[in-house]
Amino acid sequence: MFPIRDHNPSQKTPVVAYLLIAANVLVFLGTLPAMDGSAATASLLYNWALIPARLSQGDAYHTLVTSMFLHGGFMHIAGNMLFLWIFGDNLEEDMGHLGFLAFYLAGGIGAGLIHTMAAPWSPVPTVGASGAIAAVMGGYLLMYPRARVDVLIIIVVFFRILPLPAWAMLGLWFALQLFNGVGADPSMGGVAYWAHAGGFIVGLVLTIPLFLRRGGPRYWRRTHGKPEHPEAKYQLQRSNIPRVPRRRR
Repeated sequence: MFPIRDHNPSQKTPVVAYLLIAANVLVFLGTLPAMDGSAATASLLYNWALIPARLSQGDAYHTLVTSMFLHGGFMHIAGNMLFLWIFGDNLEEDMGHLGFLAFYLAGGIGAGLIHTMAAPWSPVPTVGASGAIAAVMGGYLLMYPRARVDVLIIIVVFFRILPLPAWAMLGLWFALQLFNGVGADPSMGGVAYWAHAGGFIVGLVLTIPLFLRRGGPRYWRRTHGKPEHPEAKYQLQRSNIPRVPRRRR
């Protein structure tokens, strides 16, 4: 399941979201030559990735921020930036540019701290913006639980775009992080499920003041959990490839 877009267009240009995407891509391209498994890779990760064991010893607090801009591969950064592009613009419009930047960084730092608490003595470096982006997803769920999200379903050779309410898509994603986190050993590396789940909760909590300023449950009743502006309409484009009729034998 891959979300590809939502039906919740922002009315203003999400400058900060675009700048964050650009910064992540530039850092990824800049560090790509060093990510070859050599001594340069070890040095890069030691100095800039989040290593819970170092943080637990009161060292390298700066890595709570710098690790958010490092990624381990093309699919890693592509997936993270896709989620930021889909869900970040609406929260930036709600919070303002500087407010959204502070929210994003706080969400990423909170996710890193929760990941560290889950495996405080792990020596495994952790990289990626997914904790901060999980915070964006948590905030989006609180503000727009019934906004429609188009999800690409891939089952072997079966492809279909299915529109789902945000609560279903994001709720399922969060449940999977919890389920996988319970069954995984965070000290052994792999996907940082507790950073994802923790970032999601941090983002939801940090969005509560905005939600209450809008009226809290009254805001939901007024908007029915959907965007206040008209939803975007998408139509599949017809193919220009001509159909070839079958011949009967």
